[in-house]
Amino acid sequence: LSFRPMSTARPITYWDYIRVEELLSLHGGIPRDDAQVSNDEVLFITVHQVFELWFKLVLRELTTARNLFQAPRVAEQELSGAVKSLQRACSVLRVANQHWEVMETLNTREFLAFRDKLFPASGFQSAQLRQIEILFGLPMESRIPLGLEGGYLAALQSHDGSASPAHARVQRQLADKPSIKDAIEAWLFRTPIDGSDPRAADDKARVRGFLERYLACHAREIDATSGHAAAIARTREDGERIQKRYDEEKASVRAFFSPTEAEGGFRRARIRAAMLFIETYRELPLLAWPREVLDSLVALEQFLVILRQRHARMVERVIGRRTGTGGSAGVDYLDKTALEYRIFRDLWAIRTLQIRRGAAPELANAAFYDFRNS
Repeated sequence: LSFRPMSTARPITYWDYIRVEELLSLHGGIPRDDAQVSNDEVLFITVHQVFELWFKLVLRELTTARNLFQAPRVAEQELSGAVKSLQRACSVLRVANQHWEVMETLNTREFLAFRDKLFPASGFQSAQLRQIEILFGLPMESRIPLGLEGGYLAALQSHDGSASPAHARVQRQLADKPSIKDAIEAWLFRTPIDGSDPRAADDKARVRGFLERYLACHAREIDATSGHAAAIARTREDGERIQKRYDEEKASVRAFFSPTEAEGGFRRARIRAAMLFIETYRELPLLAWPREVLDSLVALEQFLVILRQRHARMVERVIGRRTGTGGSAGVDYLDKTALEYRIFRDLWAIRTLQIRRGAAPELANAAFYDFRNS
């Protein structure tokens, strides 16, 4: 007879596994004692701690997606993993955005009762939110000035200028290349366009050919729309103004696909063409996952914009347009970040440039995008 040895591991409990007692001891504010802080302050602390936990999950999922796109070749079936990570990050942010409603249960006087304790702390010292922005691809030169000497990195140091965990986190993120934007754009650059691979000698001519056919179809759609709009204009002058707008739209679309060398030249044009190609022929079998990637990126950026907008409206609702506790312009600063912090601008622009499915040019190599047995 043989006997299995008994496990020496201690049976786990729910409260041990998620460390409930430690978790519930983290809301005592500066005195580290729940009994010495008001319900309002505990609410304020708890909501912000929950945000940081959500940010941790978002960072993990975005890093997973970014790592997948770093491969020299990303197999179609592997894209499902990236989509899952991006969509999970979207779900987290969707839920996180609802937490501003809890903050809005604070009225102005309730918050002012403990606000002075926060000086000079500020929400822009959230290292994880800065990490998300960096990982997603926000360039340093696009950051909104805080109005403080040293910028956002200095704000992450300790008050005496010494090193801090927050500053170290962000420095590590800055060194962790590439960003999601760079990894995605490298993948898009390699995307076959009407069967043309960027390694082919005639790739540039074939991509340009596809774009010319698309621009011709786009121009016909614009002309039809502008003709109808001008026909129902109230005055001749209105009709001329409408026609001018549509002519400018056609010119801007052509310029979009003809970036200067300073804007990235043919590489940028090919990336934009790949976005357009995936969105225009999204029903093709091998474009099913690529279109989900692009849709998920737009959704994720939208949730980040909403996060900033809801933050600004919450702050305005609770304390108006006061100067922020960290010395920033408060609501004005938050509104500017919501308006200007866009990473995938080209992908948003493609929405303006799309045309009806039936108006799109026929592909010369549509069979290239069918499912294959091998």
